[in-house]
Amino acid sequence: MNRLSITYRTLLLLWGIPGLFSSVKAASGLEAVWNSIADSQPAEAKAELRQVELIDARERALAGVVVALTRLPLTGDRLRELDLVLADLTLEVDDLSARALYLRARLHQVHSTPANYARAGELYRELAQRHPASHWAQLGLVKLGLISLYALPEPADPAARLAAAAALLGAITEPALRRDLQMQIGWAGLFYNRPLDEVLPHLIAAERTGGLFALIPEDLVLQIGELSLRAGQYKQARTYFDRFLREYPVSLRRYNVQQRMLELVRREKEGGS
Repeated sequence: MNRLSITYRTLLLLWGIPGLFSSVKAASGLEAVWNSIADSQPAEAKAELRQVELIDARERALAGVVVALTRLPLTGDRLRELDLVLADLTLEVDDLSARALYLRARLHQVHSTPANYARAGELYRELAQRHPASHWAQLGLVKLGLISLYALPEPADPAARLAAAAALLGAITEPALRRDLQMQIGWAGLFYNRPLDEVLPHLIAAERTGGLFALIPEDLVLQIGELSLRAGQYKQARTYFDRFLREYPVSLRRYNVQQRMLELVRREKEGGS
């Protein structure tokens, strides 16, 4: 797998604000506002927000920030204003505070130019410390893992980057989020050309958790089989190639997998394990 495909799959997992929409929608009844944002209609969302009166002032402020972030581009002054609003919203200790702190970290990671990954990392860590059981803190740890793998200046050594991201796994209790970070650690290991025996356990753990979308489950089973073959783990390679042929009978890649199975048989006959 090349670096471009790894980066593309990484981007597929970088969801953030859409999840924030669904949580706020359930809590505050701002359905029309969130629906307009989801439909890429920020002007309509802003107009609908003006009409919503019977909601908590803090929820309204958070909604206002989310609407503002859909109206790009944003100036540095405007981003600083939004950062101050979010900072005020984090003073309480509740779910809205956790969402605001998560969004504040995203502000520095995604919306600032240039991105301030160091500040985003600080905020993700603060979120995990203040709201460890919150979904937003758990999601923030995944984001922290990603920027640790690729963006933060320290640690600079690839092995240390992977170790720093792996150290976050113990604090992630939501299986799907733990899976996402494990998959990213595995792909980062490929990006940095780490030994396959170091990479494979993360990819296997992610695949076993399941719940992946689109073509990723098919890709992952095939990838584990191929990497196992390259690593000389022939029994494991056979397990995953067999699974691919059994579970994806109409895949256009069946012929390629069958050819890799022939290669596997050849290597086994030559004395492989």
